[in-house]
Amino acid sequence: MSALLQFEGITKRFAGVPVLRDVTLAVETGTTLGLVGENGAGKSTLMNILGGNLRPDTGRLIWDGRPFAPAGPAEAAAAGIAFVHQELNLFPNLSIAENLFLTRLPRRGRLPWIRRRELAAQTRRWLREVGLEAAPETPVERLSAGERQLVEIARALSLEPRLIIFDEPTTSLSDRETRQFFELMSRLRARGLTMIYISHTLEDVLRLSDLVAVLRDGALVGHGPRTDFDAARLITLMVGRSLNQLYPSRASWAQPAPAPPGTPLLEVRDLTQPGVVRDVSFTLHAGEVLGLFGLMGAGRSELARMLFGLDPFARGTVRLAGQPLRSIKPDRSLRCGVAFLTEDRREDGLALEASIADNLALVTLRRHAHRSTGWLDLAGLADAVRAVRAAVRLTPTARDEAPVQTLSGGNQQKVVLGKWLLADPRVLLLDEPTRGIDVGAKFEIYQLIHKRADAGAGVLLISSELEELIGLCDRILVMRRGELVDELRRADFDRERILRAALHERSTA
Repeated sequence: MSALLQFEGITKRFAGVPVLRDVTLAVETGTTLGLVGENGAGKSTLMNILGGNLRPDTGRLIWDGRPFAPAGPAEAAAAGIAFVHQELNLFPNLSIAENLFLTRLPRRGRLPWIRRRELAAQTRRWLREVGLEAAPETPVERLSAGERQLVEIARALSLEPRLIIFDEPTTSLSDRETRQFFELMSRLRARGLTMIYISHTLEDVLRLSDLVAVLRDGALVGHGPRTDFDAARLITLMVGRSLNQLYPSRASWAQPAPAPPGTPLLEVRDLTQPGVVRDVSFTLHAGEVLGLFGLMGAGRSELARMLFGLDPFARGTVRLAGQPLRSIKPDRSLRCGVAFLTEDRREDGLALEASIADNLALVTLRRHAHRSTGWLDLAGLADAVRAVRAAVRLTPTARDEAPVQTLSGGNQQKVVLGKWLLADPRVLLLDEPTRGIDVGAKFEIYQLIHKRADAGAGVLLISSELEELIGLCDRILVMRRGELVDELRRADFDRERILRAALHERSTA
């Protein structure tokens, strides 16, 4: 079998710092290469070189037996290379059809009019391919995150490429959509399409790939058939050490009997918003990590947005440290010590073009302003930023003044979390805090979560990864169709019971 793509001695530096180190790697025609590595390991840089967004300092690409140096993304696409990015590149105000064929709209000869029937027919073909039941004229802004990801996949397939790169394609997909995507990959593989699959879900990489390549600190540290690897070996290669325990333990769990609950911090009673959540009641205690699980559409994120004041609710009561909150607004939540890490860090959590330091200081600027003049205490602010950088272990190679969009996904997530930790919150609402980041960065974020809880904060942790909740939480609440349908304490954690409750059964326990 011949190689469709070869990387030969690829080296790349940014500001003198090497991000790729002499990477030599081949992708054979008709195979699927699983590419793994921590955030910042060089995966995105290597793919950006392939896609024509970057040029290597040394080394070269060989495409279909010939030297290949794409001058830009259009040239890479013309050669038959398509990307499905983790961060979506869709226009929300345009329809699905317009997003799929934006630069290839079927026209009537040289006239400016679009052949709408042909456009709709072509769109329906590719939507069927990815299993998305939506009308071609549907505006993308009306779609869920998972549906938008399927549109991104359909757009890449519509190019009918020879090589397709999937970069964390399942992070926004529901369980059903993920199964459909895996079935799609099987069909594409059977047709002989060459694929590169990038994911932090190592079990999926091992299931879907023929070959596996591991990057660490810009160097290729492992490469071979899938059968040569298991999850433990991949983790060791990725982080340079063995992570025998993926979820850090807390001292209180080692006690022979459960520790008594701390002081109630957040008390929610009968919270209701028609069509979204109904009669939701729970208590979050000081020092507790409380998990919230449910399938897509269960109302988890919507509940968190209501508790922070981003979305309204029709009735119910919320008490913080015993005091009723009669009008919940984000600015008041901040003053009361409530922090909210949103599900989409790029859309809601970061000012991407602003600097790392500005993003870290965003929530706490008022604390560093002189009361009389309003001028910022820049020295004090700089000290606070340095302290929180160290606390979240932000990569030391990134300068404070660098735009946050230049960071890897894991380091971007650390900036979002650091921004809130700098505010020293009493209640921390975390919505999918580890989505799309590598195991090493996850472990560090898990440690930060436990550290906040050990300091007396209450943490409400929303996650689609059931193992993550089981590994981190003191209690788990289960939501289904806007209602809380089960509650489990740590001693009673049972994966089957949690899934059963989330799918179709109200617990009788």
